[in-house]
Amino acid sequence: MNAAPASAIASRLAGFRTGLRALGYVEGENVVVEYRYADGQLERLSTLAAELVQLKPDLIVTGGPQATSAARDATTTVPIVMATESDPIGAGFVESLARPGGNITGLSTLAPAMGGKSLELLKEALPSLSRLALLETSSSQSLSEVRRDTERTARALGVQLSYFDLPEPTSLQPAFAALVAGGAEAVLVLPSPVLVTQRATVVGLAASHRLPAMYNEPEYSQAGGLLYYGASRLEMHRRAAGYVDKILRGARPSELPVEQPATFDLVVNLATARALGRSVPRSLLEQATEIIQ
Repeated sequence: MNAAPASAIASRLAGFRTGLRALGYVEGENVVVEYRYADGQLERLSTLAAELVQLKPDLIVTGGPQATSAARDATTTVPIVMATESDPIGAGFVESLARPGGNITGLSTLAPAMGGKSLELLKEALPSLSRLALLETSSSQSLSEVRRDTERTARALGVQLSYFDLPEPTSLQPAFAALVAGGAEAVLVLPSPVLVTQRATVVGLAASHRLPAMYNEPEYSQAGGLLYYGASRLEMHRRAAGYVDKILRGARPSELPVEQPATFDLVVNLATARALGRSVPRSLLEQATEIIQ
């Protein structure tokens, strides 16, 4: 179950199916998969989750926090596998990564060193960067390690950080006005369910203020974001098939640790760089897994 249209996540679904086939599952032969998509209409998710539960499935696979939340509200007994979840602890889906404790497990998109690496890449793109604004939602508990890693890297690179907490969409425009007034030269957007649902507005505000920005969700790149660095969604969906296999063989979600990412993507949007009047170093382009022209 996913909040997005099928066309928007086609590559991720291909990864999931590849993972299933590698484990001996063939759709229509020894496994039946029922797909549900909200097509961007988040209010439909609760109805879709209820439909799936009525089918009495062996488990439900979700893509994203909104889908996971709807599935959790629909059942406390059917196992739920998160294919991509940025903050499973802060969202209340699991008690801990090592011992989820309920009917939900799967994969987290967060890795502790991700913040530092994102800053390193942004500094590579902007060698003169000295003042960076971080946009976040402070209620995201799992971000604490990411923040600490970002701060360590910032000290090493001589970059001054300023934090802007955005608990709701209405705080976006005031935050951008404040960070520009504070002299921010670029923006690093940390994972946040609030921010990603407003990604077009976030990207638009960065563009209107001519601020280069690094994002930690791939959807921002599709909306015109300059840089994205984060967990490979294709690989995570492939690995989600491993959880499906274990649960079908009798494993309990409460005892299956939540995995953190090992494979990362770097997306560079050259069209946005041109619009900002920025050049992208060849060294960065050579590291990119995708370049948007």
